[in-house]
Amino acid sequence: MKLKTVEKDNKNEDVKKMSTRFFDDFRLRAVCEESAGKWYFSVLDIIGILNNEKSYEKCRNYWKYLKTRLKRNGSQLVSATTQLKITASDGKRYMSDVLDSDGVASADEIVSQQQKRTFP
Repeated sequence: MKLKTVEKDNKNEDVKKMSTRFFDDFRLRAVCEESAGKWYFSVLDIIGILNNEKSYEKCRNYWKYLKTRLKRNGSQLVSATTQLKITASDGKRYMSDVLDSDGVASADEIVSQQQKRTFP
């Protein structure tokens, strides 16, 4: 798995660093929130990597469906989700769901369970 990191400083007081990491051909956007001292990763990018899906729309719809289902079940993954501004492909910054490293591990476990349930 190839890993490439690109970082840049932002003028926002709370968010000091943004990073784009590449896993094979997949982009993973990350944001460092200085007040929490943590790196947060885009949920949509994580979903794309875990499902081997490059379509933004498919990842967004999958996360929307999964998030609703997890909320109903009281999953802690949804409560661990935070929203921070992340740079989109059009160059603008939008609020997006993000997870810290612990949340990424939980997302991996949940998505794997969903795939097993969907495709026996």
